[in-house]
Amino acid sequence: MPVLLVTRPEPDAIDTALRLEALGIETIRAPMLEMKPLDTPLPDPAGLGALVLTSANAIRALAQNGKLAAYLALPVFTVGERTAAAAREAGFADVRSADGTVDDLAAKIVAAAPDGAILYPAAYHLSADLAGQLAPHGLDVQTFRVYDMLAAQRLPDDVANRLAEGTIDGVVFYSRRTAETFCHLVSAAGLTEKSRRTITALCLSENVAEVPFEAGFVRVALAEYPSAEAMEALALSFARGQIGP
Repeated sequence: MPVLLVTRPEPDAIDTALRLEALGIETIRAPMLEMKPLDTPLPDPAGLGALVLTSANAIRALAQNGKLAAYLALPVFTVGERTAAAAREAGFADVRSADGTVDDLAAKIVAAAPDGAILYPAAYHLSADLAGQLAPHGLDVQTFRVYDMLAAQRLPDDVANRLAEGTIDGVVFYSRRTAETFCHLVSAAGLTEKSRRTITALCLSENVAEVPFEAGFVRVALAEYPSAEAMEALALSFARGQIGP
């Protein structure tokens, strides 16, 4: 049975692993990033027209800092359905998912034209310049960095050993920074050459796929669409191809 390495931060890593295992795919979890909430002062919700989320980590960070409840009455725009589900579970009532890319999210916000400033609780390392994209449409996006993603400093021993043995078939990458961290740690462990030849990088988007491709990985596969569901379909297709007819 093919083995896939799941590199997402927790708790997303265990969620993805369980979904893949339900499809009959063996997984190993090795989060490349860890979420750390930042105690950032935030604006009064009374002056806001909406909240925009590009990751469920923003919800977790606000909740851990006791700041989430103040914004639950705002309409929420999310980049994908999984983040939308997390927002509903957190208590938001008006949640609108772009179910696609950041460009799709920006288009959805422009079409809705929220009345008031838009709060964007984001990661310290921004993955999208929503303020820049929406400013030409007269929309004021207030970006606040509410969490950081700390990179792992080394590969877990069991993962390094399995990479050296060539017993990991693929690595699942949902973000560019996760892929960058993995490639850096593989190189630091002296495993780059072997990993390039034996591992398939399963990537959420072209932006993510650029990292293993530029690192010299020969096998790079791309999800049909940047969503968790498309990534699961890609993983299943890969696993079936490894097993054969």
